Amino acid sequence: MAWFLAGLGVGALAGILYAPKSGRETREDIANMSRESTEYLRTRGKQVADQVGQMVDKSREQVGEYVDRGREVMDRGRAQWEEFVERGKNLVGNQGQRVAEAVNAGREAFRSTTQGSGSSSTSGSGYGSGTSGSGAFGGNSGSNPASSTGGAGV
Repeated sequence: MAWFLAGLGVGALAGILYAPKSGRETREDIANMSRESTEYLRTRGKQVADQVGQMVDKSREQVGEYVDRGREVMDRGRAQWEEFVERGKNLVGNQGQRVAEAVNAGREAFRSTTQGSGSSSTSGSGYGSGTSGSGAFGGNSGSNPASSTGGAGV
């Protein structure tokens, strides 16, 4: 593309130089064309600079809006996260309390079942334990009734 434009410029210059005009007219045409080209480039440069400035301003505004939206979303997300964490803590605390209550209830149930039925078979005292010699009536279970009452014989 650059070579094409360079060739176009060289061709236009050669055409002007070999035109059937006098040298003075040709030089004036070249000077006028260069002034017009310079003015066109200045005007066009200013327009491009203005357009780029406007685009930069719009871009800054859009980036600012996107940053604000991002902050809002992050704040909402953070608030939701904190809420979920708090709910989780409460849930874990409640479940921990329930588990502790269930463990305590299980211990109490175990204690009540082992104390009520297991103590008479393991302690050796009470009714029906005739092997220890300290039965319900205090005598040797294998001896005769007279000896347990002090020899009075009934």
